[in-house]
Order: sequence, then structure tokens, then C-alpha cells
Amino acid sequence: MGTTAPEPTTDQPGSEGTTKEELEGTPEESLDSTNGSAADLADRRSSRAGLVVAGAALAACLGLVLYGVLDGRDGDTKAEPTVPTAPVTYEVTGEGTADITYQGRSETGKASVVKAATLPWRQAVEVPLGQDPVVSIVLDSRGGQARCALTIRGQYVQSASTAGRFGRATCAGRLPRPDAPEN
Repeated sequence: MGTTAPEPTTDQPGSEGTTKEELEGTPEESLDSTNGSAADLADRRSSRAGLVVAGAALAACLGLVLYGVLDGRDGDTKAEPTVPTAPVTYEVTGEGTADITYQGRSETGKASVVKAATLPWRQAVEVPLGQDPVVSIVLDSRGGQARCALTIRGQYVQSASTAGRFGRATCAGRLPRPDAPEN
């Protein structure tokens, strides 16, 4: 038996005398000439899937970062007090600089500290009921003189004075407990 020549096709323009096999080629050849080999096609699909996964991970990370930035709360700060508060004003007058420690919004009694504050200094805060408002001053090594004063709800409570190197003074008051009736 002999081999027969493939039949020419004339279905398509410009294909006179061209065989069907010559037009279509083998399946592997058609992949190579249009989209690459089957392995290349699988690699591209795998790469696309990897890009989609990486994009999703990046979007999740950006979302977390934006949440942290836009949340506006620092990790160290507490939410607004859940107990009633009273307005307290601390004032330190005098000359020089002093380290000042005072009770603020902290429900746990944690004090706020201002290092080397230039005098005069004044701070108005809300102190939770049940916490005792207190302000302490310590002059630096150059000395000087200073006076602390404390007012609660606009009423003068106490004052104290100090002078000299590392002079110290403290002013304190009392706030009723949140569950105790006020007089």
C-alpha cells in the first residue's frame, strides 16, 4: 500500500492547494504558535493565581494598617472614664523648672509626670470620683522657689510651698467615691 496525499482544501480563501494538516498543524504546534506550550500555559495560570493570592494578602495587610491608623487610639491610652469625674485644676507657680506629678483621668490611680516643666505651670483635668487628686513638685538642682495649689470644682482646697535645691511640695484633696452620696 502506498501513501496517499492529503486532499487539498479550498474552504478558506487563499488555501488553494494547502492541506488540512498544514493549516491546523499538530495540536502541540498550534499551542506553540499561539499561546505557547501546555507547560507555559499552566505556568501562566499558576502565576496569575499567585498574583491574586498576593494581592489579597496585600489588601488585608493594608486594611489592618489603615484600621490601626484611623482607629485613633493609642495602645497606652484608656477609653473615657466609665465612672463620674470632677474637674480639678493643678497650678504650680514660681521660678525655675520642676518635675511635676499629678493625678489625671486614670481610673487605676496612675499618675501623669511632666519632667523639667518651666514655671508657672497649670493643668485642668477630670479626675474620677474615688481617686484623690494630688500634685507633687520637685525643684531641680539649680533650686528656686515654687508653690502648688489645688482646686476641685472651682473651690480652693490646698496649697504648699518649697524653695532651694531639690525642694519638694505636695498638694492633695479628696473626691467622694462614685457610689457614696455627696454632702
